Amino acid sequence: MTIYEKLILKSAWLSAILFGLAGIMLTYEVGARYLFIAPTSWAAELSQLSLIYGTLLAMPWALQHRRHIQINAIIHKLSEQNQRKIGIIMMLVLIVFSFYVVVYGFEIFIDSFERGRTTGSLLDLPSWIAELPVPFCFLMLIIQAILEIKKMANGITPPSGDH
Repeated sequence: MTIYEKLILKSAWLSAILFGLAGIMLTYEVGARYLFIAPTSWAAELSQLSLIYGTLLAMPWALQHRRHIQINAIIHKLSEQNQRKIGIIMMLVLIVFSFYVVVYGFEIFIDSFERGRTTGSLLDLPSWIAELPVPFCFLMLIIQAILEIKKMANGITPPSGDH
């Protein structure tokens, strides 16, 4: 397992932990709000951050293991060679899209950071905290897509996404 694959795996585990924490925070918020009529000032916003980071951190792992949403009724009927060709085209489209997200996401992050923009919520956290994972995680997705192209070009069939 390469260093990058270890990073992807650790990101996926961190993502799972963040989803669990979001569930705990939201459960606590619902209990505090409806049972004790004492809503928190932190649970909703921190759970949103956990969901943002969790979702974005999991993207490269989901791509590596083909756990993202796929519509492959026709593709599965093609030969393995044609499936790999289509897979490479899809990865190239993903790279182009992700590149734009990295560039513009970074610009948004920098703008929020320089202007000192905040969320405007009760916690009033800096906006850049929620914007930071966008360019970083989409850059990781680009790297993973390049690795997937390399595998497919070498004749390695991607894992089946039968879900």
